[in-house]
Amino acid sequence: MLDKVLIANRGEIALRILRACKELGIKTVAVHSTADKNLKHVLLADESICIGKASAQESYLNIPRLIAAAEVTNSVAIHPGYGFLAESADFAEAVEKSGFVFIGPKAETINLMGDKVSAINAMKKAGVPCVPGSDGPLTDDMERNKSIAKRIGYPIIVKASGGGGGRGMRVVRSEAELVESIATTKAEAGAAFNNDVVYMEKFLENPRHVEIQVLADGQGGAIHLGERDCSMQRRHQKVVEEAPAPGVSDQMREKIGERCRKACIEIGYRGAGTFEFLYENGEFYFIEMNTRIQVEHPVSEMITGVDLIKEQLRVAAGQPLSLDQSQIKIKGHAIECRINAEDPETFLPSPGKISMFHAPGGLGIRWESHIYSGYSVPPFYDSMIGKLITYGETRDEAIARMRHALSELVIEGIKTNVSLQQAIMADENFFAGGTNIHYLEKKLGLA
Repeated sequence: MLDKVLIANRGEIALRILRACKELGIKTVAVHSTADKNLKHVLLADESICIGKASAQESYLNIPRLIAAAEVTNSVAIHPGYGFLAESADFAEAVEKSGFVFIGPKAETINLMGDKVSAINAMKKAGVPCVPGSDGPLTDDMERNKSIAKRIGYPIIVKASGGGGGRGMRVVRSEAELVESIATTKAEAGAAFNNDVVYMEKFLENPRHVEIQVLADGQGGAIHLGERDCSMQRRHQKVVEEAPAPGVSDQMREKIGERCRKACIEIGYRGAGTFEFLYENGEFYFIEMNTRIQVEHPVSEMITGVDLIKEQLRVAAGQPLSLDQSQIKIKGHAIECRINAEDPETFLPSPGKISMFHAPGGLGIRWESHIYSGYSVPPFYDSMIGKLITYGETRDEAIARMRHALSELVIEGIKTNVSLQQAIMADENFFAGGTNIHYLEKKLGLA
């Protein structure tokens, strides 16, 4: 097993990694910015080291400082968590070249799946169903582009190959809009991602967002842990996630999960990953792969009993997966609500000091967070301050527990989105299951 791991992240995911390391007897090193010296995992780690000022560019995104921190603390591996540098092939390569273990996929795999065009081509080759599209980058030949769009059928969506987080995409509903939309998306993509390659796909009007969790050891072993529904979104950002997805049968899960599992073996994948799909009319359409642990990983852990972070650590140490597919059983239902430090009506961030905090408790309730009474939420990073997860034998039971847990959660001194989450849990269409990715924005009057 790895002797000492540097945690190259902050907040709840850094604390989650620290706890997994402690269970495996691994020493931990917490890095932090000047704004994060009082983070819970920093106070609990075996060692801590300041890597720069509050700005993420000068701390959590600064590769040389992270490598230097690993060197001076004699760490053997680096866990990137999610966000920041978690899907940076340059970071993965720098870690490995400096003699450390990167707890994640190889740099070439991150590159392969980070580029949407190459990812789609790899998935098609592996037999994973994809959205009908241009099968490669669009060129400057507009007659060819018009022909492709006509073959796919309007509406179509033009996407940046290097895009993400809902940026670098434009819906086109007629040929008259096509030329300008391609040019605008290319320009935006070049400016935002330093990559102006764009491609075209069929635009699905009312899909759900359903994703498959995978684990692979890079030695020919791979498993899937079922699916999650992440359709409750605002501005392409997930708000509520659940597992399993309502309406997905055991047969359908096995079919798509097996294709994802085999794709992992084919591309030599190592670590935890997620295949993201649009799901409409009983069909799965691959959109991208996230080559890291996800924010919503706890719901998959709750329904399978598998600790995803511990498996990441074991695989990074060169061990094969501790489970095979026959040992994965889906049991019960889990729901996760993201708790953000933000105004529930304007969605503006709400940093500041937490004057009082009380975590909910009870059977089937899990609270993942770094906050505590007296903690000051800094204004420099993502507004998510915690994740509330509930488990039940049935979906109805999981929702009932979430309603109670939200009512027990106390966070005073700052504004949070708890009231929004309570409204979602009381929504009759959410309760029925199967709402699409546009539902929440329409409910909030944003669409």
